[in-house]
Amino acid sequence: MINIQPSALMQSATWAQPIEMLFACHGRVKNFCRQLGMLPDYLAENGVNQAVKNDVKQIITYFNVAAPLHHKDEESDFFPALLHYVPEAKTDILKLEAEHIGIHGIWEQLGVQLQELIDEKRTTIEQNLLDDYRAAYERHIALEEPLFELGQKHIPAEQLTAMGKIMAERRKVKNS
Repeated sequence: MINIQPSALMQSATWAQPIEMLFACHGRVKNFCRQLGMLPDYLAENGVNQAVKNDVKQIITYFNVAAPLHHKDEESDFFPALLHYVPEAKTDILKLEAEHIGIHGIWEQLGVQLQELIDEKRTTIEQNLLDDYRAAYERHIALEEPLFELGQKHIPAEQLTAMGKIMAERRKVKNS
C-alpha cells in the first residue's frame, strides 16, 4: 500500500489554532480513507503483507483514538461555541452529531475486519463497509468544513484560544 503522509497543514497546525487543527484532522481522515479505498486492489494483487499490516495498524489507531477525540472536540467545544455566535447552524450541527454516531457504527464493523486482516484471520475486507465508511466521511466533511469557516469568522480569538487549550488537555499534550 502507499503510505500517505500527513499534509503540511497537519504538521504546522497547533492547538493554539483549534479550528486549523480540526481542518488538519479532516486532512488525516481523507488520507486514511484514500488508503482504505486502495486496500482491496492492493490485497488482490499482493495479499496481506507487512506493508498492509503497518498501514492498517496506523488506520486503526487513528480511527480508534484520534477520530473519537476529534468528534468530542466538535460536540463539546466547537459546536456549542458556534451555536452561540451562529444559531442558524443548529440544523447542520444536529445532523453532524447524528452522523458521528453513524460513522462510529460503521467503524465498529470495519475496524473488526481490519484487525482480523492484521491477525491474518481474513484476506479481504467487505467492499460495502469500505464504501459506506468512506462515503459517510465524505458527506460529513462536506457539511462540516463550512461550519469551521463560520467559526473562524465568528468565534472570538480569546474563545478559540481557550477552546484549543481544552482540546490539547483532552489529549494531554502541550499547547504549542
